Amino acid sequence: MAKQVMVTAEGLKQLEEELDYLKGEKRKEIAEKIKVARSYGDLSENSEYDDAKNEQAILEARIVTIEATLKNAVIIDEDSITNEHIHIGSKVRMENISMGREVEYKIVGSNESNPSQGKISDESPVGMALLGHAVGDVVEVETPSGVIGFKVLEISR
Repeated sequence: MAKQVMVTAEGLKQLEEELDYLKGEKRKEIAEKIKVARSYGDLSENSEYDDAKNEQAILEARIVTIEATLKNAVIIDEDSITNEHIHIGSKVRMENISMGREVEYKIVGSNESNPSQGKISDESPVGMALLGHAVGDVVEVETPSGVIGFKVLEISR
């Protein structure tokens, strides 16, 4: 049985939009590149053709990955999330005790993770450690650079 993939409604929408783009516009664009490269003649020494075929293979692999993710997606009902404990879909404001500064993360499924946007995976060390905790809890997280302590200040949606 395939692993279930937890996604927010927003994450599901983004995946569906990406899939539509890749199957439509992007496929046509790559097909055109292949057609143009073929017109250059001898395919055995045609780097444009090889590049376009490689791009096509990468595109098709991404399409398969997205389709598998969508097939196994479990949508998180963010309306049913309480602010008592941290869940996937929770926004968490906390103090990094080691550095003495506040940070804010949204806990999301692994396919939506984007740390630069403040979205961390429920499967990341910090995400896993935070799940189930409440405001006021101090959570210690084992990271490659050592143990980091976080004090949960606020949980919201």
